[in-house]
Amino acid sequence: MADAIIEVVPMDELPLIVELYNQIFRPSKDIESFRRRYLGRYNILQMVARVEEKPVGFFLGFELKPTTFFAWFYGVSPDYRRQGIASQLMEAAHSWAKSHEYEVMRLECHNQHRPLLHLAIVLGYNVVGIRWDADRTDNLVLFEKYLDD
Repeated sequence: MADAIIEVVPMDELPLIVELYNQIFRPSKDIESFRRRYLGRYNILQMVARVEEKPVGFFLGFELKPTTFFAWFYGVSPDYRRQGIASQLMEAAHSWAKSHEYEVMRLECHNQHRPLLHLAIVLGYNVVGIRWDADRTDNLVLFEKYLDD
C-alpha cells in the first residue's frame, strides 16, 4: 500500500489537476471545461494525492445540495493503481465533507469503470439509481453513502 499524502489544493492548482485528468481519462478536457463546471458551485473541493512528492491522483467535488456533497471526479495515475491511493482519496474527501456538515456523499460511475464500482461498494456506498449520460451515450450508476455510517 502506498503512503500517499492527500492535500486540499487551491484553485491555482487546477492546471495540475487537468494534467492528471488528461493522463487518466479520455477524451481529454481543457482547463476551461473545468472552470465552466465550477461556475455557480459552492464549496468546491480539490485534492491531490502525492507519493514521494509526485502528484499521482486527484479528487474534485462540490456541493450538490445543502446536505449532499458530490464527488465529481476521482483519478489515480495508471502506474499507481491498486496501491490504496483511491481509497485514501475517498476517505479524505469523506472526512472533509463530514467536517463541513454534509450528511451524504454522492458519486456517479460508468458501468465499465469496474474498479471504482467495486471500491464504492467496499466503502459502503449504496446504488441509488442510474442516469443516462448523453455526452457518452451510456448509463451512469448513482451511488450514495451516509457519512456517519
